[in-house]
Amino acid sequence: MGLAASQARFLQLTARKSDLEFKGQQINQERTINAHAMEQLVEQMQIAAQVGDNGLLTNPELYYAVEAELEQKHAIDRTLELELRNVDTQHQEVQTEVDAVNKVIDKNIDMTYKTFA
Repeated sequence: MGLAASQARFLQLTARKSDLEFKGQQINQERTINAHAMEQLVEQMQIAAQVGDNGLLTNPELYYAVEAELEQKHAIDRTLELELRNVDTQHQEVQTEVDAVNKVIDKNIDMTYKTFA
């Protein structure tokens, strides 16, 4: 691979790496928003978990509705975590390829200067 082709590949990989980093940031932001929503649901669940004199929940419909919504948020968080792992794996693969292309570029530069030196 020539120096120009290696440089073009390097630039393409750098752009891909930046895209993956941005996507990872977006997923982390979604997880943060989701965690905040789950915190609010836990607070609502604590309020709804009040027990009456008979030992039963005073508002079981609200408690179970909040519990179901909290489980949905947990499922969303698990999905986002899997997406983030996938993005991290892709990022590591691209970084490995960037390192390989850098070595090829360095080798091309060394060979060029040895030829003309």
